[in-house]
Amino acid sequence: MPLDTGGLTELDFRPEGGEAPAPLETLIPTLASGANIGAALRAVREFKHLSLEDVAQGTRIRRAYLAAIEDMRLDALPSRPFTIGYIRAYAVELGLDGEAAVARFRAEEPAPDQSLHEPSGVQEGRDPRLMLVGVAGALIIAAIFIWNVAQRVFTEQAPRSPPVAAAAPVAPVAHPAAAPSVAVALGAPLPAPVESTTPPPYETPGLVEATEAAAAKAAAETGAPAPSPAPAKKPEPAAPDLPATFTAHGQVYGAPAAEASTVTLQARKPASIIVHGADGTVYFARQLAAGESYRAPSLPGLTVDVSEADSFQVFAAGQSKGVLPTGQTPVGKYAQ
Repeated sequence: MPLDTGGLTELDFRPEGGEAPAPLETLIPTLASGANIGAALRAVREFKHLSLEDVAQGTRIRRAYLAAIEDMRLDALPSRPFTIGYIRAYAVELGLDGEAAVARFRAEEPAPDQSLHEPSGVQEGRDPRLMLVGVAGALIIAAIFIWNVAQRVFTEQAPRSPPVAAAAPVAPVAHPAAAPSVAVALGAPLPAPVESTTPPPYETPGLVEATEAAAAKAAAETGAPAPSPAPAKKPEPAAPDLPATFTAHGQVYGAPAAEASTVTLQARKPASIIVHGADGTVYFARQLAAGESYRAPSLPGLTVDVSEADSFQVFAAGQSKGVLPTGQTPVGKYAQ
């Protein structure tokens, strides 16, 4: 419901004897207030009870820049384009016309009509270093040209050497006569090495007896006369240089003397000996010196393998059985 003013268009509160108050519109500051645009913006801000911090938060402009605008300290502000932008944003934040504020600023502070100063240290003209590089390049090219011309002149003025006479034919070099062939006398052929000699055939112990027993049994079944047994092999007599009984002349390896062992092998000269069982187990392996002996244990299936057969003399129950016949001999052959 509108207020009934009784036909009054303005309220005139005039104290007795006083002057009439100013109209209400003249009490509200605008962009036209103040001595300059900075004073006008300050008046409007203070009328709206806003601080510089409030305006700074709304416009994102530093408080120091806002204070410089109000005091019109243009030397404390950035370049003119930034200053115009700050004034426009300040006026819009206060609810005023930003373009009107910018127009008053430009009217009060016109742009200086002067050309921009060149940066310090910059001179007009080309870089003198480029000129130096060009001059140096021209001098180098000229020096190369002069040097080539001088070389050609010196070559043309140099006296030519007389033509070289034809070389005399070179006489063929006589090769010395080949030395007369001399007949070389060849000696008798050397014997084959021990490793390449063919060992005597190996006789399986008991094979002859088993063969004779089988033949006698077959003859008895068929009624045929039994074959005569093979003559018993006589023991080989001891060589004249071999002792008839065992006498230790050095270290005795193998089974202890207290153990019942009947076979002993004594080295007549340095040689190697390897003793292994029927399953391949090595019981003894050593290089024996002359006089050293090996006493074989009472185990079935032992085989002795020596580097040289005649290097070992065999003793059975202390009696000589001669030297080993082959490089690989079963020990049980002498234990029977």
